Amino acid sequence: MKAAIVGVTGYTGIELVRLIQQHPVLTVGTIHSHTMHEHAKKMYPHLGGFVDQDILPYDAQYIQQENELVFFATPAGISKKLAADFVDAGFPVIDLSGDLRLKDPLTYQEWYQKEAADEALLAKAEYVVPEFTVPQGNLIANPGCYATAAILAAAPILQNDWLAGTLIFDGKSGLSGAGKSLTDSSHYVCASENMTMYKINQHQHIPEILQQLRQWDPTLQHIQFSTSLIPVKRGIFMTLYAPVKRTVTEIDIYQQFLATYEHAAFVRVQPLGKMPELRQVTATNFCDIGLSLNPDTHIVTIVAVIDNLGKGAAGQAIQTFNRWAGLSETAGLLQVPIYP
Repeated sequence: MKAAIVGVTGYTGIELVRLIQQHPVLTVGTIHSHTMHEHAKKMYPHLGGFVDQDILPYDAQYIQQENELVFFATPAGISKKLAADFVDAGFPVIDLSGDLRLKDPLTYQEWYQKEAADEALLAKAEYVVPEFTVPQGNLIANPGCYATAAILAAAPILQNDWLAGTLIFDGKSGLSGAGKSLTDSSHYVCASENMTMYKINQHQHIPEILQQLRQWDPTLQHIQFSTSLIPVKRGIFMTLYAPVKRTVTEIDIYQQFLATYEHAAFVRVQPLGKMPELRQVTATNFCDIGLSLNPDTHIVTIVAVIDNLGKGAAGQAIQTFNRWAGLSETAGLLQVPIYP
């Protein structure tokens, strides 16, 4: 299948190109940007010998004529306006932005500070965490990077009704998660040898996480969620502190994580007592998880690490495509992590 990429000049769009190049079924179709229109390898010389085509202006009709699927790797606020052209034609869409993740338009407006997509479009969109959902329709909303790590870390606790307090998430991201636009916090002199917290209690992935976790625990009202930038290029290091019921042991929790992810091709539960490191998952679609229960406080610490451009974005989008297309879930995605 030929896949068009809208927003190809961003980090996530380029990651899609890299992953599609090694996919047994997908091929890179037409590539598009709203603002940058030149030959792909002129803008990205590392694509020489792989992508020999121009970056084109956006044209919905042309995309449908030349491709069989479209990925939107665009910032929030764009796909909500463009996806309807494809949905009306029954053309498959996988959206990597936040525009179609939240079912409540008012929640989107509150957290993204933008007008929401049309309610009819939101009703057709499927929010897909591929470890728990097989997509059924042609409009797929890909989870956010922080949300992916948080949901995979918390799922077994909520699914077993073990929570005995507030979930506290502490997420740390590499700089590619902030996108290409330069800001004070992502400037080299601010980011190098430094760590900064941002969007405390205001990150747009909070309602997305709650929306999914309430599928397993409808009584869940709030979470505590903080995010920081760390001086690495790629990666999410998510730490969850979850108070659990006194009747639950560390072995209970560990065995449940093993059972939950026994058939999850990209979730690797670490041996008990071993916590994962970011470099275990660099440039891959893996999520590695470790845990430890404090016997005094009865708070379980769960660490989930992912590559924010891989499992947190482009890799997960292709994993979801594989499930949607009835292919092996791992098709094109079994890269050995870059090490060291």
